[in-house]
Amino acid sequence: MIELSVQTSSRIQSVNITGRVTEAARGKAGHLLHVYTPHTTCGLLINEEADPDVINDIIVALNKIAPADYPYKHIEGNSDAHIKSVLTGSSVLIPFTQGALQLGTWQGIFFMEFDGPRKRKVIITVI
Repeated sequence: MIELSVQTSSRIQSVNITGRVTEAARGKAGHLLHVYTPHTTCGLLINEEADPDVINDIIVALNKIAPADYPYKHIEGNSDAHIKSVLTGSSVLIPFTQGALQLGTWQGIFFMEFDGPRKRKVIITVI
């Protein structure tokens, strides 16, 4: 098990962690890489990293689906973050062969913060 720390600087933010995950897994033996975050108001996803407008569009769409100003019942005021976390998921599973992530040409791994800024954990397991 490998643990990474991710520091965010705003309430909603995407952080491309592809390079950090790749480096952390370097030299490890296995066939699958499981990347997981143990928090309820952030998520992980795989999507296009070549054009930053894609991830920005995803954030805009998530904000429309779960707006921060909706009258949720949860008293902490971060229900939108919990909903966005459910929609993105808390883990991704990636084929891992010959020590390399088998991501598509344009794919990257993104840590998605929905209730920051915060210091978060990402746990990587090579299977």
